Amino acid sequence: MLEVIGSYDAKTKLPEILRRVEAGESFTITNRGRLVADVVSSSTGNRAKAQAAIENILAAKKHPVSDEALADLRGAGRK
Repeated sequence: MLEVIGSYDAKTKLPEILRRVEAGESFTITNRGRLVADVVSSSTGNRAKAQAAIENILAAKKHPVSDEALADLRGAGRK
């Protein structure tokens, strides 16, 4: 969920807001109560995809399959 912040606070706290955005938070900036802009990380989607790929690789490493088991699986699939 986006945290709502006024334009004055956004201006005065910009470095803090940018650090928080880098950490994964998102903000909606308002001007006199009217929604004006959303501030989100430009790499949010890429970061999530990369994390999912890393988790899949690590999960695969935890369950190694021996050559014999792989041959059995191949043989079972041909029936």
